[in-house]
Order: sequence, then structure tokens, then C-alpha cells
Amino acid sequence: MQIKLNRREALVAGSGMLASAVLSSQAQAMAPTSGSDTPWIDAHSHIWTPDTSKFKLRETVTPDQLAPHSFTDEELMAVATPEGVGRVVLIQHWPYHGWDNSYLIDAWQRHPEKFRIVGMIDDARSDTEKQMKALLKQGVTGFRINPGITKGDWLGTAGMQQMWKTAATTRQPMCCLINPENLAEVGAMCTRFPETPVVIDHFARIGVTGEVKPAELKSLCDLAKHRLVKVKISAYYALGKKQPPHEELVPMIRQLFDAYGADRLMWASDCPYQIDGKSTYRSSISLIRDHIDFVTKEERTKLLCTTAESTFFFV
Repeated sequence: MQIKLNRREALVAGSGMLASAVLSSQAQAMAPTSGSDTPWIDAHSHIWTPDTSKFKLRETVTPDQLAPHSFTDEELMAVATPEGVGRVVLIQHWPYHGWDNSYLIDAWQRHPEKFRIVGMIDDARSDTEKQMKALLKQGVTGFRINPGITKGDWLGTAGMQQMWKTAATTRQPMCCLINPENLAEVGAMCTRFPETPVVIDHFARIGVTGEVKPAELKSLCDLAKHRLVKVKISAYYALGKKQPPHEELVPMIRQLFDAYGADRLMWASDCPYQIDGKSTYRSSISLIRDHIDFVTKEERTKLLCTTAESTFFFV
């Protein structure tokens, strides 16, 4: 099962909302007023640039396919900062750039205090360990892996096995973009590599059909027995009712909170896809920042900052 969204149609409206979001006086009022004005961390956003002469697109992808045409790190921070977000984990965007992490590395080099990177490397290569260690020095503190890219036994290649082994020493988590049916095989890898940190993206897409199925949620909760597994509570635009205020997702978040605790859950937006004309950056962060009522102030800070910080901002 894959998420089937017409992202081009959804993002046309979103790209036009960026400027108005920055100017929103209401958003400014919602930013924290004590201590740092931007304490929160967005644990998952994508960026790209229309400068495709410098940052090449993946083969077969053309500039007119970028939707929105531009979503640079500056444009991301323009919508994130008014909501109190000062740091972001940038996720390599395979559909546009494939294995080439250079634009994200460029953003990190310009703003190392703001960004860390979840990159991608080709596990078909024989030098994955060398690549991982080299990229760690360039702000890449995690790696996205995805069964939709590697054909066949996506966790069984020699390169993938080496990645899991190496991550146990480099602390770069394996960030899994998976569906519920992949949870068991990820769990088997966690058993084989118990010292490897793992992050499950977007609730393992539970709820993408509109229904949070209890058996699928139980499978995700069961992964909590592996002490180094964490979960991103993110991508609300794609789950449940797929529109604000996203409150139908709160019971799932509560169940995960009971299984993992605040130290192993982290909020993320999945921008720019969260900005689609109905869902907004604010509606994403607001669910955790302003609405859930079963956490303490300290636990809320962990969900919005500390968990992502310890997971990705360790160098």
C-alpha cells in the first residue's frame, strides 16, 4: 500500500499561501513568548530549489514537475518560524533528487545551527559504511530507507545490512518510510541489530485509508519493545479525515504515547505537503502544541523539541 495523493494539485494552493502565512499576525501571537521565540524542532520537512542547473534533478524528472516550483529552506523557515520552530530535520526527497543529497547539505553548510539531514544512499553500492561516515561530517545524522525504492528484499541487500550495522556505531537512525505491512520485517531487523537506532516515519502510514485499524496500530505499538525505536507523529494531511483540526488522530497519538512515552515520539510537519490549502503548518503543530491534553508541559516539550534534538542534533 502506498499513499496515493495528487501532490501537484494539492500544492498549487499551498505555494501561494507562504507569503500570507508569514504575515499572519495571529501566527505571530502564537509563537512562544518566554525564552527563545523559536524553541521547537520540526523533525521532518522536505525542501528543493528551482535552481536545477546547480542542483540536478533525478533522471527523467523535469523542472516543470516540481510542485510547488520552489520550496527552499528560506521558504520553509518563513512558515515555520512564526509558529515557534527554529530548527528542522531536512529529509532527502527521492522523487526529485534521488540519491543526491547536495541541496540539503548546502542548506546545512549555510545554516548548521538550524538544520540536520536525513539523507539517502544507494544500498546497492559496496561502500555504504564509508558513505555514511563521510556524510555524518556533512550534517547527515540519519538515513531514509523505503521498500518502494529497493525492489525485492529491501532489507536483505548487503549494503542495507551494512547500513544497519554501521548505524549502531555512528548513531545515524534508519528512518523507515513504510506501510503497516512492513512493521514486522522492520521489527525483525531491530532484533538482529538491537543497537541500531530506528525511526518510523508518519505513523507507518496508519490511517491513510481514512481508518486507523486497531491491528495495525497494535503492530506499531509492539515495536516499542525495541528500546531504540522512535516514531514520528506527523503527516496529518495524509491521514484520517485529511483536514484540520486533525483531532481524530488524537486517540492514535495517545495510544502511541502510552506505548513509547514522550522520549520516543517526535512531532513533524512533512512540509510542504502539509500546506495544501486546507491543512496548514499551524494546524499540524497546533495539534501537539495547543490541543492534546494528556501531556505535561515537560512532555509536550519532548514531543516538540527534545526527542528530535537527541535523535538528530547529536553532532
